[in-house]
Amino acid sequence: MLRLPVLLILLLLVACGGGVYHTVKPGQNLYRISRAYNVDKNYLARVNGISDPSLIKVGTRLYIPGATKTKYVAPVKENVQPPPPAPKPAPVKRTKSVSPAASPTRKTTAAPQVNATSIKKLSWPLRGKIVRSFSTQARAGGGKGIEIAVRSGSPVLAAEAGKAIYSGDGVNGYGHLIILQHENELFTVYGFNQKNLVLQGDFVSQGEKIALSGTPPAGGQARLHFEVRRGKQAVDPILYLP
Repeated sequence: MLRLPVLLILLLLVACGGGVYHTVKPGQNLYRISRAYNVDKNYLARVNGISDPSLIKVGTRLYIPGATKTKYVAPVKENVQPPPPAPKPAPVKRTKSVSPAASPTRKTTAAPQVNATSIKKLSWPLRGKIVRSFSTQARAGGGKGIEIAVRSGSPVLAAEAGKAIYSGDGVNGYGHLIILQHENELFTVYGFNQKNLVLQGDFVSQGEKIALSGTPPAGGQARLHFEVRRGKQAVDPILYLP
């Protein structure tokens, strides 16, 4: 069987496309959104873990499988809520004028510039003891990720909604492996699985069971190998987990 490195698979499959996120605006409902993107309403609800399609809230981010860009969704006019009235300005108190010579010196403090980059939080694929921490150095028997010790056969959950761009056992050192593609060139990798429960091309929702945990091909304690990649670059998964 042909053995390929996981990075090469990511590069080969990134062109497959995963989908986009649509933020629900006032007056929009699941039916109108599904019509705009030409996606079945029930399928859209299942992918996003929505049990009651009539209860989606404004501001909810819906994952739209297969879409390449966000689209305009016409709102239902009767559902659009008017914005709250602007608060009235406080009355201005008149004070006696003070000559420049008598006025105290004022110190002007500039507001600090906040340049912190927000990091999207993922959910844990499963809970267990971290027995191998992230390293930027490639290591035998696994890639640049973390390893979580669990009982063999434990359910492995999707850390975020996305598309399975790889599901198989053709990557050397990973055993049964799943790669999910998410929004903004984000990928999650799930290795050492006993059994994969999704196929390549499947769309999954956040928290959906995608595999059963197993043991590394080289043997040892049962565990999950978990990676997060921003494009081609491996990043520390702990930064993305709550």
